[in-house]
Amino acid sequence: MNQSKKGLSNWLLVLAVITLAVVPLIFVRGAEFTGSDGEAEKAISEVQPGYQPWFKPLFEPPSGEVESLLFTSQAALGAGVIGYVIGLYKGRSQQQRKKE
Repeated sequence: MNQSKKGLSNWLLVLAVITLAVVPLIFVRGAEFTGSDGEAEKAISEVQPGYQPWFKPLFEPPSGEVESLLFTSQAALGAGVIGYVIGLYKGRSQQQRKKE
């Protein structure tokens, strides 16, 4: 595959990912995009109203925005580590092929 086709393919993939992320926000009006934690609490309270959690969180963020920031930072850090490891192993395998 030549360089121009590869570049076009990459841009089409980026466009597809952006489209998949934006389309639900456009077509689903008035929906609440809440996290699974809140939904789980609601379901548990419906099934067993007197339920008491086994433990309390060690740290509770002051607001939902801070909680979202911490969650996305954790996800970005994890993705960075995974990307680094994949790149490291790919580079090592390419070096081994060059030696042979």
